Amino acid sequence: METLTMEYNSQKGDLVIPEYGRNIQNMIYTIREMEDPDKRQHLAEAVIELMQQMNPVDRSNPDYKDKLWRHLFRIADYKIDVKAPEGIDTSPESNQIISHPISYPEGVRKNRHYGKYVQVLIEKAVEMEPGEKLDEFVMIIAAYMKIAYRTCNREHYVSDEVIKSDLHKMSNGALSISATDAIEVTVTFNTRQKNNSRGRNNRGRNNRGRNNRGRNNRNNSRGRKR
Repeated sequence: METLTMEYNSQKGDLVIPEYGRNIQNMIYTIREMEDPDKRQHLAEAVIELMQQMNPVDRSNPDYKDKLWRHLFRIADYKIDVKAPEGIDTSPESNQIISHPISYPEGVRKNRHYGKYVQVLIEKAVEMEPGEKLDEFVMIIAAYMKIAYRTCNREHYVSDEVIKSDLHKMSNGALSISATDAIEVTVTFNTRQKNNSRGRNNRGRNNRGRNNRGRNNRNNSRGRKR
């Protein structure tokens, strides 16, 4: 009696570039072993078309075809004798990703939870002439700082004194808010609105259900009287 054996992916070799799948990889391996150079070149170009169809979103990228040919050579371990279009570098070095460290913006080492643009606003305020316009601008900055502080520290209460102190330090003492002035924030969090809307929806569904039950009961009672 003939028995069938199952071959699982865990028993197969690793995928070089998983996004193309095992079938594309097996095709490239098969092309790599072919002896006819014309047939090998023709099938390699056909595989490039298949790879392009699998990721049509990237077609607008001018370097997309270059990337596909580099990936084909990478999957073939650079042991496939085919010619890429002129100007495309398919060497192993072309597939190496060079990462450059991203430095944190200067001037945001301290109080980074407020963000870079708060410091920019503070610098603009320091350059303004004293007056009512400056006072309103400083209160706007303080209100934004309070929102930013709340966003980063949702579990902690933020007092106006903390915001006023930080504003004074970040402006090197140039900006200050009176101890009697309150920093008002009128922004509401979306999470509360979503929860309230869910509650309203549930109440609406429950009311509809009760109304439907009432109509059904009235219809049944009429049928019994007849």
